[in-house]
Amino acid sequence: MTTTSHRPSRLARNAKTLARGLGWFSIGIGLAELLMPRTMARATGMRGHDSLVRACGVREIATGIALLNARDPQPWLWARVGGDALDLATLGRDSRLRSPGTAIALAAVAGVTALDLVTAQVLRADAQLARRTRFDYSDRRGLPLPPQEMRGAALIDFEAPADMVTPAALRPFTSA
Repeated sequence: MTTTSHRPSRLARNAKTLARGLGWFSIGIGLAELLMPRTMARATGMRGHDSLVRACGVREIATGIALLNARDPQPWLWARVGGDALDLATLGRDSRLRSPGTAIALAAVAGVTALDLVTAQVLRADAQLARRTRFDYSDRRGLPLPPQEMRGAALIDFEAPADMVTPAALRPFTSA
């Protein structure tokens, strides 16, 4: 039997650990956006958009919970990348940056986006490698000899154990 098994690389294992960390980060930032929308809006130059900040918080919390509970975090990392793109578009909607907080928020979101993107790509490459891993059983058939030679082989030297032999009183009556 030729087997090719797939063990995730150290990089992939680290990416999964990082994905869990990003899940907790999502929950933390989401809670801040949900519970303190006015403060977060003021800090990022988004004054007056409290409901938008709350909506982003709900999205972050949902993505974070999904990342922590997923067996395969890759799709949820891509969801984070999409959410980060929305955040970047929202923060950068005005060509002139209104406050230093907006510039800092843009830089922070861009950095986290890069982290999300790299982590998702590492996990995608590992998943593609795992799908290419196959088990080759072409040299096996389950029996040591061809079926014709195996028929009756167990009966050649078989002797039933004493506790499995039918007692004489229970054996069928034969006239022979």
